[in-house]
Amino acid sequence: MSQDNQEKKEPQGKKGGKGQLPSPIKNKASLLIIIVLGAILVYSLFQETNNKKEIDNSTFMTELLNQEITEAVIEGKVINYKKGDESYFTRWSQSDFEFKQLLIDNTQGKVKEKVPSKLETILVSWLPFLLMILFFWFFMFRNMNKGQNSAFSFGKSKAKRYQGSKTKVNFDDVAGVDEAKEELHEIVEYLKNPKKFQRLGGRIPKGILLVGRPGTGKTLLAKAVAGEANVPFFSVSGSDFVEMFVGVGASRVRDLFAQAKKNSPAIAFIDELDAVGRHRGSGLGGGHDEREQTLNQLLVEMDGFEMNESVIIIAATNRPDVLDPALLRPGRFDRQVVVDLPDINGRSKILKVHSRKIPLADEINLKVIARATPGFSGAELANLVNEAALIAARHSKEAVEMEDFEEAKDKLTLGKQKKSRVVSEEDRKITSYHEIGHVVCSLFEKHGEPAHKVSIIPRGLTGGATHFLGNDKSTYSKSFLEAMLVHLLGGRAAEKIIFDEITTGASNDIDRATDIVKQMVCNWGMSDKIGPLAVMKQEKEVFLGKQIGNKDFHSEDVAKMVDSEIHYFIDKAYVRAQDTLNKHRDLVDAMAEVLLEKETLNAEDIFSIVKQHATGEDLAFAEAKYNRSKALSFEIKEADKKEA
Repeated sequence: MSQDNQEKKEPQGKKGGKGQLPSPIKNKASLLIIIVLGAILVYSLFQETNNKKEIDNSTFMTELLNQEITEAVIEGKVINYKKGDESYFTRWSQSDFEFKQLLIDNTQGKVKEKVPSKLETILVSWLPFLLMILFFWFFMFRNMNKGQNSAFSFGKSKAKRYQGSKTKVNFDDVAGVDEAKEELHEIVEYLKNPKKFQRLGGRIPKGILLVGRPGTGKTLLAKAVAGEANVPFFSVSGSDFVEMFVGVGASRVRDLFAQAKKNSPAIAFIDELDAVGRHRGSGLGGGHDEREQTLNQLLVEMDGFEMNESVIIIAATNRPDVLDPALLRPGRFDRQVVVDLPDINGRSKILKVHSRKIPLADEINLKVIARATPGFSGAELANLVNEAALIAARHSKEAVEMEDFEEAKDKLTLGKQKKSRVVSEEDRKITSYHEIGHVVCSLFEKHGEPAHKVSIIPRGLTGGATHFLGNDKSTYSKSFLEAMLVHLLGGRAAEKIIFDEITTGASNDIDRATDIVKQMVCNWGMSDKIGPLAVMKQEKEVFLGKQIGNKDFHSEDVAKMVDSEIHYFIDKAYVRAQDTLNKHRDLVDAMAEVLLEKETLNAEDIFSIVKQHATGEDLAFAEAKYNRSKALSFEIKEADKKEA
């Protein structure tokens, strides 16, 4: 049947005709009828027995033979009787003549047999079936009235339709992914003016695959494309295609594409494409035949597009490694757009977008916050702004201040502050010296970064934390990594020097330090003995580069050398940390004492203590490092002013 014929036979909607659906008033009336009929059924069944006590057959026969029953009424298999002033009933399966005669003889003839009327018989016999039919009719047509004919529409697409102008999202609402927006601008131009691209025989990509980690803004980008182009936007999740019924997924795919073609120019967006587009044959035993059938139908539909249909398929996934190769070939998903984590400028723009409707204090500088949140995705930054606003509101402030953002960041990265946790003075002292060990080691390492903040307030599973502003480096020098090892082991070194004892508080530091050294020796070629040799192959398939395992490719001799080099780097960093802390023991004690009192120190507090206890070259070195950090913050503020 052609598409035109199908359109002619479509229901006429609410205006009238054969396709007219029940109104809400009719639905309410039908529900009222069902309730009344149900009440009649319940009443007819229980009106005679609701105030009577049920007696078992054995007791009934004993009372009957003892002539204790004064009168009885037989209603089918139920016998209602009186014993004195009390009423009882029993259920009796015998209804023959001898039993009735026995009942008459022992009740002085006061026995009646009540025959139910024809109406009661019909109600009791047929009402349950009528109720079932009415319930089915009511719920089926109620769903039809909502546009979800669930009784007969398993194969209908679950896609939600949005008109482009009603998505209320455009490219101004998407920040931090400028390269991705540039690629999608071409799609917007095509949807607005397809003839411009078709006149020279050019073919716009049929499908665009947005690839990125969770929370980077893939779905938001797709909505922005629809909003900019002002075309219908059909949104569906990959998991919505597959159901327990065979053939439903393929039918829903056909219906989605039919809707998109009918409303062209349009965009069909499939979120979490990997739920339906996984590599065929991965079931290993036929357990995913329905999903594979759905994928086959998706491939066929994408091949069936004509150049002039003006329908763009956009899909999003964070698992491109598991997609079937047939989906990624030219002619289907022609273009892959990587939506990566934002850099410092991108984070600043994202923060600006999400804080537009939030009153900010004059001291707030979003680029300083952006610098302190490396590795945050767009969704995490939105959550950060929201948490800061909630914290400010909790304290009855008129505007969100910098300390609210600091508190929100600590809460999201480390956990909520545990005010109820009872910490002994000895543990607080150990934690204080441990954290100061990190601070001092990072301060006097030439290639390290100074601490931005240190705290001994318990959060989550941690008793304290040292914060660094971080960076967006994509490459790290050997000197920088060695400096990082020193400040990571600074906490353990401080425990050993001050208390001549070590604790479990350094477990996370040791874990991170070991991972860095393994990478340095096995993958980055930073060992002089082993040289530029990759002795441990990394598997980076899941979630766009997130490591899922290592495979060793080396002999036992190389393995021994690797172990030796790992110990060499760790021991070297530990000794450097101890030397630094011994050299600046007075500064360590002073900082730990102030930290015990205040519980939290920022960069200004740290440098103020340094000026009181460091002298000569050490003071000049620390001051230069602090000034560089301060200068960077000043440059950020000045750039922000120019931009404003």
